[in-house]
Amino acid sequence: MNDYLGAHMSISGGLHLAIDRAVAAGCGVLQIFTRNSNQWRGKPVSESDAELFRTKFVASGLREVISHDIYLINLASPPGETRDKSLAAFRDELETCARLGISKVVMHPGSHLADSPQSGLERVVAAFDQLFEEVPQFEGRVLIETTAGQGSNLGRTFEELAVIINASRFPDKFGVCFDTCHTFAAGYDTATEDGYADTMRQFDRLIGLDRLHCFHLNDSKKGLGSRVDRHEHIGQGALGLNPFRFILNDPRFATVPKILETPKGDNDEMDAVNLGLLRGLVV
Repeated sequence: MNDYLGAHMSISGGLHLAIDRAVAAGCGVLQIFTRNSNQWRGKPVSESDAELFRTKFVASGLREVISHDIYLINLASPPGETRDKSLAAFRDELETCARLGISKVVMHPGSHLADSPQSGLERVVAAFDQLFEEVPQFEGRVLIETTAGQGSNLGRTFEELAVIINASRFPDKFGVCFDTCHTFAAGYDTATEDGYADTMRQFDRLIGLDRLHCFHLNDSKKGLGSRVDRHEHIGQGALGLNPFRFILNDPRFATVPKILETPKGDNDEMDAVNLGLLRGLVV
C-alpha cells in the first residue's frame, strides 16, 4: 500500500524491524519511538543502525516515517530535574531523527502541574527556542499533538497550540498532529458533518490547516468532552465511523499521514483489521 495510512510500530529487536512490521501490516506510513518510551536515556543509535534504517526505508515503499517523543518528557515543567531530563531527552530525539532522516517528531505539549497554564505554555516555548538553536541539524518540524486535557495537560484547545507556535522564535519549525480521540474527548464534536466542518474551521482560523501535518486515527472509549484519553478500535467507540470517513474523504488531507494508535491485538493482527476498515471508508 502506498497510501497515507499506517500505524505505530514496535522497534523491538532493532529500529529497522519497525519498517518490516509496517510493510507486513499493509501500511503506507509509519510511526515509531526511536528509543524505549519508558526510559529517560535511549541507547545511542550507531551509524550502521542509522544507515540500515535509512536504506530499508527507501527500499520499503513507505511514504513517510514519523517519530513520537517518549511520554516521560514534560517541557512545561518548572526548573528542576524533570525539566533538565526533558530537555536532554528531546535534544537527543532531535539529533537522532536528523541522523535517521526523520523530519517529523510528534510530541505532547506537557503538563503545567501546580502552575498556571500560561506559565506552562511559556516554558514549552522557551524549551523549544533553546532546542532548535542547539540542534540546527534537525531541519524538520515538531508536531504538537492535540490532547484530551486530562489533569493539567496542555494542548486541549487549538488556542493553546497556537500560543506555543506564535510565541516561538521559530514558528516555521512547528506543525500539529490532530488526534481524533483526544480532540473529541477535549470537546470538539467531529462525529457530525456540521461539527467536523466547524472544528476544521476553528483549526484553520487559529492555527492554519497548512500546519496540520499528521493525524492519529483513534476511536475514543469515552464521550465528547470527557477529557479522558482512552483509545478504542476504529468504529467501536464513542466516535463511530463518521469522523474517519470525513477525514479520509477530505481532499485537503489526501497527502497528510494518518497513523493508528489503536490496541494491537495478541499478534498485532488488529492493525491490518483497522487499516482495512479505514480503507473501506474511502469513496
